[in-house]
Amino acid sequence: MTPTLLVTRPRPQCAAWLARLAELGVPAAALPLIEILPARDPGPVRAAWAALRAVDLAVFVSPNAVEQFFAHAVGGWPVQTLAACVGPGSAQALRDRGVPDAQIVQPAADAASLDSEHLWAQLSPRRDWAGARVLLLRGDGGREWLAERLTEGGASVEAVTVYHRAAPRFEAAEQALLDAALADPAGHVWLFSSAEAVGHLRGLKLAGQRAIVTHPRIADAARAAGFAPVVLARPEPEAVTQALKSL
Repeated sequence: MTPTLLVTRPRPQCAAWLARLAELGVPAAALPLIEILPARDPGPVRAAWAALRAVDLAVFVSPNAVEQFFAHAVGGWPVQTLAACVGPGSAQALRDRGVPDAQIVQPAADAASLDSEHLWAQLSPRRDWAGARVLLLRGDGGREWLAERLTEGGASVEAVTVYHRAAPRFEAAEQALLDAALADPAGHVWLFSSAEAVGHLRGLKLAGQRAIVTHPRIADAARAAGFAPVVLARPEPEAVTQALKSL
C-alpha cells in the first residue's frame, strides 16, 4: 500500500501540488508547516511596484514572494525587467501573473540543484551587472549569497520584505493528520521544501519517519531531526513521485 505523502508547503501552494499528485496516482494530504503572512508594512512593497520600470532584475525567493508582491500590482510587468527565481513553482506563479517566459530566468532544466548558485550561473553571463538595479523580493531574509554576487558585479541590490513566515497554526483536521502520521510512520512520508518547516517539528518523536526533501541543506536538517531515510528530489511532483516509489 502506497503511504500518504504529507505536503508541508505553505497553505496557498498545497492545492496545486495535491491536484498534480492526484493525477500521478499519489495519495497525498496537506500539512502546512509554515504560515505565510503579508508584510507588516506594505509601503515598501507598493514603492517597489511604483519603481519597477526602472528596475533591471527582480528576484523572487519563492512562490510566496510572487503572490505577495503581485497582491500590490499596479499595471503589467515591464518589458525591460527580468524576473528571476530558483524553482518551477515560482516560475509558474510568474507566468500565471502575466510575466512572459522570455523574461523569466531560472536554473537550467538539467541543473544538479535548484538554488542560488545555479540561478547565478544563468544570470552571470546574461549581461554586465555593473550599474544594474535589482530588487530582492523575499520574506524574513533569504538569497544573501545571490545578493552578494550581484553586488560584487556592480549592481545595486535592494531587499524588500513582501511577506513574513510564522509557525503553523493547525486546523482541527491538520492536527488530526499530524497525530496520525506520528502514530503510523509506515503509512506516511513527509515532503519538505524548507529547513524551517522541519524545525517546526522540533520536540516531536520522529523515530521511523521518512522524508523526501528538495535540497541538500534541507536533507541535513531532516536527518538532524531524526528522519531516516531521507531522499533528495527536485521540487516537482513528477520527481517527488519517483522518489516516493524509491522508498
